[in-house]
Amino acid sequence: MYKVMALDIGTKRIGVALSDFLLVTASGHSCIERTNDDDAVTQILKIAKDNHVEKIIAGIPYNMDGTQGAQADDCKNFAAKLKGYEVIFEDERLTSSEAEENLRAKKIDFRKNKGLVDIESACIILEQYLSRNNK
Repeated sequence: MYKVMALDIGTKRIGVALSDFLLVTASGHSCIERTNDDDAVTQILKIAKDNHVEKIIAGIPYNMDGTQGAQADDCKNFAAKLKGYEVIFEDERLTSSEAEENLRAKKIDFRKNKGLVDIESACIILEQYLSRNNK
């Protein structure tokens, strides 16, 4: 049995979400500060190992016209450092605004803790992947 991890990779922070063992639900795990990529990779790989993760879903921020920009390249370069894991890219367009709406609906004030938005975005990315692959 294994889990799937999703990452919302930003330039400052990385939101992390994990599936359950049935690959049905997504839960927020943590937010990793991205001050040093090597440290961030080490933390992600430890979370993956500790939680029996087999696949990592990385959100890719496509432009609204479907093209990829500099941020997408940054995400791909970061994901390439996650050695030993299959990395699958998932379109993450509009997940941050959806995450903010979800947090507002739960009456969670995220204005002073943007990491909450990153974690919620990672959950949305994982939910998209799981719903598409569990049909």
